[in-house]
Amino acid sequence: MSTRAVVCHKEWTLQPDREPDAEPTSYAMQCAVCGESSPPSTDFAAPQTWVFEHGGRHPSHHTYREIITRPWRAWWKP
Repeated sequence: MSTRAVVCHKEWTLQPDREPDAEPTSYAMQCAVCGESSPPSTDFAAPQTWVFEHGGRHPSHHTYREIITRPWRAWWKP
């Protein structure tokens, strides 16, 4: 019995997923001091409001990160 392998090299392409069924882009903010994060939201203003609430409870927390989750899709080039 012999074994035969076929190797196929494909070139891929990648871009943000803008298809109608794509997941929505979501936003969150994370405190760089304690690591606590806002809930993700499709409205970027909601996590920004969380920053003011969090900063009000923790007056020494001045540094934050924005976390953006954006769907992407990859496929083989023809």
